[in-house]
Amino acid sequence: LKLVESGGGLVQPGGSLRLSCSVSGENLDVYSIGWFRQAPGKERDWVSCVASGDGSTRVDDSVKGRFTISRDNTKTAVYLQMNNLKPEDTAVYYCAARGVVSDYCPQGLYEYEDAWGQGTLVTVFS
Repeated sequence: LKLVESGGGLVQPGGSLRLSCSVSGENLDVYSIGWFRQAPGKERDWVSCVASGDGSTRVDDSVKGRFTISRDNTKTAVYLQMNNLKPEDTAVYYCAARGVVSDYCPQGLYEYEDAWGQGTLVTVFS
């Protein structure tokens, strides 16, 4: 299983970006995917996730209404649509996989132990 993030970049406040997490080697039927982010000098925090079973999604309250996670029909990619970006959204964004078949995806960092991507940098500046 290999995960590769893309789509990061520089954006002004209020702007949008769409991050992609491309999955190879396995099918997302058996992997929940989580998005995490790590700002400079801070811990890595959970942002959102999509469950392996029925595709149920969850999103952190700090980004609710602005970020949307989705999984493509081929189940080889997961996306994070980020709208109305704020300077505090600046971070390296990572996707990670959890190999448990479930209709629930957790937010615990250490529950995603099967694979992590290399990260993609999002910078929101004025």
